[in-house]
Amino acid sequence: MQDSKRSIVAWALYDWANSAFATTVMAGFFPVFFTAYWAVGASSEQGTFYLGFANSLGSLIVALLAPFLGAIADWGSYKKRLLAFFALLGSVMTASLFILSSGSWPLAVLFYSLGVVGFSGANTFYDALLPFVASEKKVDFVSSLGYSLGYIGGGLLFLVNVLMFLNPSWFGIASQESAIKISFVIVGIWWVAFTIPLLVLVKEEQREKTLSLRQSISKGLHVTTETIRSFRKLKTIALFLAAYWLYIDGVDTIIRMAVNYGSSLNFPSDSLIIALLITQFVAFPAALGYSAFGKRIGVRQALMVAIAAYIIIAILGFFMTKVLHFYLLAICIGLFQGGIQALSRSYYTRLIPKERSAEFFGFFNMLGKFAAIIGPALMGIVTLITGSTRMGILSLILLFVGGFLLLRLVNEEKGQAEAEAYLQIK
Repeated sequence: MQDSKRSIVAWALYDWANSAFATTVMAGFFPVFFTAYWAVGASSEQGTFYLGFANSLGSLIVALLAPFLGAIADWGSYKKRLLAFFALLGSVMTASLFILSSGSWPLAVLFYSLGVVGFSGANTFYDALLPFVASEKKVDFVSSLGYSLGYIGGGLLFLVNVLMFLNPSWFGIASQESAIKISFVIVGIWWVAFTIPLLVLVKEEQREKTLSLRQSISKGLHVTTETIRSFRKLKTIALFLAAYWLYIDGVDTIIRMAVNYGSSLNFPSDSLIIALLITQFVAFPAALGYSAFGKRIGVRQALMVAIAAYIIIAILGFFMTKVLHFYLLAICIGLFQGGIQALSRSYYTRLIPKERSAEFFGFFNMLGKFAAIIGPALMGIVTLITGSTRMGILSLILLFVGGFLLLRLVNEEKGQAEAEAYLQIK
């Protein structure tokens, strides 16, 4: 089953599917529309706080559930079914944003947070299928292919949505407000449609003894508890997860809050949307190129280069004053965003036991989501206290520095030996 071209393409297409939410909704229209429509009348600082809260709420729910759900998926072979459930939840909640009227910020926060739950929850099981789709020799490329297709797919749909927003009459739409609402519905449909190839063509490997759902839940609770205790022996995995927790915090926060940050600097909405498109289309080839770069210098070293680049990006963001600066930073982010995400995922597959991939990717995504709780909340709180979004973006440097220092200590060979010993004990 590993390295089958058909299963690799079907698996990677899910990134094409869910990236529509990440671009059109999470990074693009929701922050703009939330501030201007659902949170109308609030100050820019309050808007940043509400948006940070919305991102953090959805991430918290997934963070608490991910390891437990991962253990259930491993022991009952439920990876694809749970992926389908969360993808459907996210797509329905996204499309439901269409019905909300002006000033409905509490419902907008609720629907969006549940959309984030669907997006993040499905990713746990999507990531967990990677070791079964690609061999260790191809895993960096396949992981990067997923992100690359995600950037181009999400970018193309976002481009159409932007054209709908800028010229609604071209599409027979009455107003820009209606164009954004319709875009949310299209994202929901797109998400479901391009999830189907994975569900049909990717074969989930079955355990010799597959447990029922009830047995899997009981086993999942027990195994999750035991795995948490075992991190004292799986020190390399624990060290990498701590590093990942910190640096991906900064990455996710920049993804989710960039448009809001640009709005607070009074950049035109059109310019913010263009910057997002720039990032998407730069990231499409860059994700694959960064995979080759990682193969040349080593995956861990490539991750450290990307973290250092993000430190520079955060500093430049603090001093940004012109729309041109925003465009240049969008290019810089595009060069490293896909690479750091894809190589983090593929590097982690080298450290964990394949037989327990969903469980361990549950912890991977849990820490990623806990980071997404801290990052936006940190930026929102610092902005609220200081009255300056510039100080909020600057605070992310601490997370990147911490992640860089911890990642330097990770030893891949030691991690693999620890994982093998762990399985023998089990």
